[in-house]
Amino acid sequence: MSAPRIYALHENPEWFPPFARAFAAEGLPYEEWVLTEGTVDLDSAPPEGVFWSRISASAHTRDHGLSKDYTRAVLSWLEAHGRRTVNGRRVLELEMSKVDQLAQLRAVGIETPRTVAAVGREQILRAARRVAPPFVTKHNQGGKGLGVRRFDSFDELAAHVGSEDFEASPDGVTLVQEFVVAAEPTITRAEIVAGELVYAISADTARGGFQLCPADACAVDPATGQPVMPPGATIAPEPGQELFSLREGFEHPVIDRYLEFTRRVGLEVCGIEFIESADGRLLTYDVNTNTNYNAAVEAVAPRSAPRALAQHLGRLLQECVSR
Repeated sequence: MSAPRIYALHENPEWFPPFARAFAAEGLPYEEWVLTEGTVDLDSAPPEGVFWSRISASAHTRDHGLSKDYTRAVLSWLEAHGRRTVNGRRVLELEMSKVDQLAQLRAVGIETPRTVAAVGREQILRAARRVAPPFVTKHNQGGKGLGVRRFDSFDELAAHVGSEDFEASPDGVTLVQEFVVAAEPTITRAEIVAGELVYAISADTARGGFQLCPADACAVDPATGQPVMPPGATIAPEPGQELFSLREGFEHPVIDRYLEFTRRVGLEVCGIEFIESADGRLLTYDVNTNTNYNAAVEAVAPRSAPRALAQHLGRLLQECVSR
C-alpha cells in the first residue's frame, strides 16, 4: 500500500496548475483523481490520506455532468471509511445549490438579496410577483454566471420564460432575485482557507458582468483567444485588461460571520462574494467552494492562497501519518 498522500478530486485539469505548483513548493505528495468517469469498488477500502474535493457546479458545461453524482459516490465511500475529506460530502451539496448557500448564510445572520426559488415556468412567474423589478434569474445549480439574466419588468421576464431561449437549471430550480444596484461597479470576494481570511479581491462588474470566475482559463474564449464579453457586462474587456485586483486592508464585521458560516457547514476552502449596494446594504450572494485564484492578484498579495491551502492540507496529512 502506498504512503498516505493528498488526493485532489476535481474534473477540470485547466484549473489545477496553481495548486500543483503550491504542492510542489511545499514538498507535498499528491495525486489527482479526475472524476469524469471511473469505478468505486465498495468491497475495497480507500487509500490512506487526505482527500480534497473541488468539484464545480458548472461541471456540466464541460460535458462533465456525471462528475457531480460520481463525486457524491466517491465522497460517501471515503467518509464511510473514516477518511479525512476537505470540502467533503456536505460541502458538495452546498456547491450544488444556491438555495442551500443562501439559507445557511441567513442562518448565521448574513444578509442576502431578496430571493424566491421556483420549479416550473409558471412558478417562476409567480415568484417574480413577489420580487420588485428589476430582478435577475439564476440557475440554482450554476457557476460562471450560468442562467443569470436581468429583467426590468414582469412582462419582459414572462416573454423570456415562454420562449425557446429559456434554459432551466440542471436541477430544475430557478432563483428569482432582486437586482442589486451597486454603489460602485464592483463586487468583493473574500478568500478563506482553514478558518482564516487570506485576502479579499475586487472584481470589475462593468467588464466582468455576471461571470466573475477569477481563473485565467475563464478570461478568454478558447476558440478565438479573445477576451470574453460576459453576460451583464456594459463595457467590453480589452486584451490584457485585469478584471480582478487585491482589495488591500479590507476589514469588516461580515468576515467574522463568514467564518462562523464556514464552521457551521464544515467548509474549509472557499471564496464568498458580496456586493455593496447603493442603498447602503452589504449583500452576500454566492459561495464558491471550489474557489480559483487570480494570477495578477496572487502576484501582489501579501500571502498566497494556493500556498495557504497547500499548507493546510500538509498539516492534515501530517496528522494522518502520525495516527
